[in-house]
Amino acid sequence: MKALSFTLVVMMVLAFSLSQQQLVAEPQSNTAIQYQVQPIGWVRKSNGTTTLEINKEYQDALLGVDELKSIWVLWWFDRNDNPQQRSILQVHPFGDPVNPLKGVFATRAPVRPNLIALTRCNILSVKGNIVEIDHIDAFADTPILDIKRYVSGY
Repeated sequence: MKALSFTLVVMMVLAFSLSQQQLVAEPQSNTAIQYQVQPIGWVRKSNGTTTLEINKEYQDALLGVDELKSIWVLWWFDRNDNPQQRSILQVHPFGDPVNPLKGVFATRAPVRPNLIALTRCNILSVKGNIVEIDHIDAFADTPILDIKRYVSGY
């Protein structure tokens, strides 16, 4: 099993103060804050079947997932994890120069400052630490960061 750890860097520190019962955030400096994110599992694809293989240590967190129809899967664009790809801020959607240039936050482009991806997946089955899903727009062996229940209207 691969060991992988990601560090997210945020370039601001927030100072919080309560003012008239409201929480106010104000940028104080450009000091980097680091967050560590570790995979909870891996995307697996084989013979037309797509599964989420959740690390055994997190299997208990799957309790009740079998009762859900859909989930959000957060995963890491690990194949684009380099400074050059992270610095791209505008793209032609779907890589087609005919499409007008858009900022990456207005697209699903795999190049972006933080390589977090999100896909809504339908659950087909849950067996132990394996969740079979209908599809995911990630490559096989892509690290999974988190799974969240899908709730329509949110």
